[in-house]
Amino acid sequence: MKNSWIERKKTNPIFVGNVGVGGDHPISIQSMTNTNTADIQATVGQIKELEAAGADIVRVSVPDKDCANAFKSIKDLVSVPLVADIHFDYKIALLVADSADCLRINPGNIGKEKKVQEIIQAAKDNDIPIRIGVNAGSLEKDLQKKYGEPNSDALVESALRHVDILDRYSFSNFKLSLKASNIQLTVDSYRKFSKLLDQPLHLGITESGSYRAGSVKSSIGLGMLLSEGIGDTIRVSLASDPVDEVKIGWDILKSLNLRSRGIRIVACPSCSRQNFNVIEVVNELETRFEGISEDLEVAIIGCYVNGPGESKAADVGLTGGPSNLLYVNGAPSKKVSNEKLVDTIEEQVKEQLEKKNSVDIIAKG
Repeated sequence: MKNSWIERKKTNPIFVGNVGVGGDHPISIQSMTNTNTADIQATVGQIKELEAAGADIVRVSVPDKDCANAFKSIKDLVSVPLVADIHFDYKIALLVADSADCLRINPGNIGKEKKVQEIIQAAKDNDIPIRIGVNAGSLEKDLQKKYGEPNSDALVESALRHVDILDRYSFSNFKLSLKASNIQLTVDSYRKFSKLLDQPLHLGITESGSYRAGSVKSSIGLGMLLSEGIGDTIRVSLASDPVDEVKIGWDILKSLNLRSRGIRIVACPSCSRQNFNVIEVVNELETRFEGISEDLEVAIIGCYVNGPGESKAADVGLTGGPSNLLYVNGAPSKKVSNEKLVDTIEEQVKEQLEKKNSVDIIAKG
């Protein structure tokens, strides 16, 4: 993985379970279950799917006492850290504080300071962090009246208001989010807040929309912030399978050279010069590489215009031509017929991964 050009802001690290957030820790990827939390089997199944896809942290909604009891059972059945998502009823947070790895509360609907104080004490007693989640769609009524409509100043004031409460009770084990469905509003809010405090920031464009539209909006908004060094953990919010959120999150971080997981395919968009069907080959390879978490770069280029250069820069590369040429570790290896392209590349990728693993084992002694 190439080093990123991005210089991240150093924030005060906290831990969600065994996952460090902030400081020098890698930017973590989160998602949220959409099963009925009371359905323990379904929720555990989805959490394990998210973990297999690369989720570092999973958030679970806990709307009532039945779900709180289920949450405790769920926590015992999974290994990935779990955030309990609490709205309206602060007592639910108190019920799950002894099993959650983090409590997420929304300042706009938890209520009076005394309720927040009890949540803080429960977090202290169980040595877990709190996430203050500010959303443009659920700002406190007085802030809505003051600003007329949600804007970055309103979101920042809401966040600071609750930071003040945490400070009054000597609680520094927290992270924050300032989310909106509007990209510019979200970006402006995080930019302003990042200059004021050194706590870890959870990034997201909330309610971003469908798989395609939401992926685009999230990539733009999160990409702007991450490229400026802002952000310690991310969630891509999609009206889609939660596993898609994790995959897009990884794609965003990989595109910025901030983290790497799995096979990274560099591919040309294809044109009339292509000497094999680039789109078909890439789609088939993505399917075959789905379960691989090790890092490797593969270049699939349809012709000789950019093919040799991209192929030489990749671990495994293919340049299309009258005779398709396979590159391995920057050097030409052999010619490959169109019929054997996918199988040959898959075999070579697996061979390279085996060599890497052998080297790692030897290095570890």
